[in-house]
Amino acid sequence: MSDQNNMNNVEPHYKHQIRRFLATIKWLVLGIIVGVIIGAVGAAFFHGIRIVTEYRKMHSFMIYLLPFIGLLIVFLYRFSKEYEDTGTNLVITTISAGDHLPKRKIPLIFIATILTHMCGGSAGRESAALQLGGSIGHNFGETIGLDENDCKIITMCGMSAAFAALFGTPMAAAFLAMEIEAVGVMYYAALIPCVLSALVSSKVALYFGTVPDVFKVDIVPSFTIENAVKGGLLAVLCAFISILFCIVMKKSGELYKKYFKNPYVRIFVGGCLVVVLTLIVGNNNYNGAGMDIIELATEGKAPYPAFALKMLFTAVTMGAGYKGGEIVPALYIGATFGCLYSQIFGFNAALCSAIGMGALFCGITNCPISSLLLCFEMFGYNGMPYYLIAIALSYTFSGYYGVYGSQKIMYSKYHNKYINQKTR
Repeated sequence: MSDQNNMNNVEPHYKHQIRRFLATIKWLVLGIIVGVIIGAVGAAFFHGIRIVTEYRKMHSFMIYLLPFIGLLIVFLYRFSKEYEDTGTNLVITTISAGDHLPKRKIPLIFIATILTHMCGGSAGRESAALQLGGSIGHNFGETIGLDENDCKIITMCGMSAAFAALFGTPMAAAFLAMEIEAVGVMYYAALIPCVLSALVSSKVALYFGTVPDVFKVDIVPSFTIENAVKGGLLAVLCAFISILFCIVMKKSGELYKKYFKNPYVRIFVGGCLVVVLTLIVGNNNYNGAGMDIIELATEGKAPYPAFALKMLFTAVTMGAGYKGGEIVPALYIGATFGCLYSQIFGFNAALCSAIGMGALFCGITNCPISSLLLCFEMFGYNGMPYYLIAIALSYTFSGYYGVYGSQKIMYSKYHNKYINQKTR
């Protein structure tokens, strides 16, 4: 009888181990497949934006087409029955609540983002990549018959792959998807597929000619108390700027909807405003993603008011309904404010720009682990202590604000307390 009981106890445990092993193999395979698919799509997306950006820079008249391209974007979304597009927020909601992501979102966000960049709308590309990757991953999961819980994991897997393909930062990409939905809670069940998809996707994208966003910070001042204070003060200021950025982005959308009920009128007016602003400043420094200005910032050469003007241009563009993302503009704002800070305090410009980018990214996403890994991959490890303290301070001082309204803060930033509230 005792031997029989022992066998009954061993057999379920043995079967449980087999199921775990098979589940691991399943996610190993799916992570690789998703990485290959989205790596190729991400490369196409990267080159599409690159080509239209180069064309716009060579043909200044393209900016005047922005209002009319806006009308086309609204038409495409309404023709596809996407009347209330919530962008990345919908992908985040899919992870938390299992909402369905329609297949039509895949070509929509791809085309609309490229059109926005082609005519000089001030927007990024990464939020579009998160939507693109999340949609592909989610629909692939549904196609192969995954259940609701597994569809959430493969959605995160797709987001990681797309972010890695666009930025060339697989470490940050792998953790961003697991970290972004519920701040304070990590979906470690998605660790293997997210890591694999990010690594594979970044390699596939590189094979197809993408260029990672790398701004090496080779010369770093000694981490003395004085320098730590300077770096820490910059991080705190960037945290407050991230709050301002989140408020401006949300209020701009609300104001557009309040005064222009019709989406066609709304986006047309927004496009006209971007054109007028561009004519007023007299250059294209604030149109498109602005990676060239970020490079200038790391060299200490960015225009002094660049951070404020980029915030204005991005709010006017995105609030009106153009498509793209908020993360690259946030990196732009962080880099240019860091450049200004370096000029005022006589600190290293490249390091200040790197601190600014990391702090702004953390402030708007509330993802400290991903932010730190992003700093390591984009700037190298030489400035590690500065990035570490900058991320910690930015995460704390940015409060409960965030650029994604569907994101939840599960645990307080100031007390060991469960709060489960959405970002402001």
